[in-house]
Amino acid sequence: MTLSVRSATIGDAEAIAAIYAHHVLNGTATYEVMPPTEAETVEKIRMVSERGWPFLVSCDGSAVVGYAYATQFRDRPAYAYACENSIYVAHDRRGGGIGKLLLKALLQAAEAYGFRQMVAVIGGGEPGSVALHEACGFEHVGRLTGMGWKAGRWLDTVYMQIALGGGTATAPVASGKD
Repeated sequence: MTLSVRSATIGDAEAIAAIYAHHVLNGTATYEVMPPTEAETVEKIRMVSERGWPFLVSCDGSAVVGYAYATQFRDRPAYAYACENSIYVAHDRRGGGIGKLLLKALLQAAEAYGFRQMVAVIGGGEPGSVALHEACGFEHVGRLTGMGWKAGRWLDTVYMQIALGGGTATAPVASGKD
């Protein structure tokens, strides 16, 4: 296995959509119930990339085996330095270090963009996702009980957070975001 991480391209949309579709249909980490189409995935890649936010894929050779991206946490201007991550690994490749590779690269890319905080919003409180984020330095900051109904049960949402760069110790570098 030769894993690499690179920026996602529109050409990755089919693989990204397939990876996510499996999680939508078979898991509780996302509260979506209908997988986005390939065309909707293309638009997501475009939107994230056009804003300069990181959208990464992990490849084994030329095959996309996982992806991760960061988007501004909320759309109001004061949130310009806070982001939320999304990370998914192909269901048959979980447990092989792909998630950690992607998340570490995403942390670096988000910091380089200028984000100062990253939040993980973990649907279903998925143990694997919680463990991955803990391994990368995230701290538990909250749990919302019974926020989603999927797979015939109520699901909690776990919030985890990590500071990037100077975190809250200094004001952000002026970039026109504020």
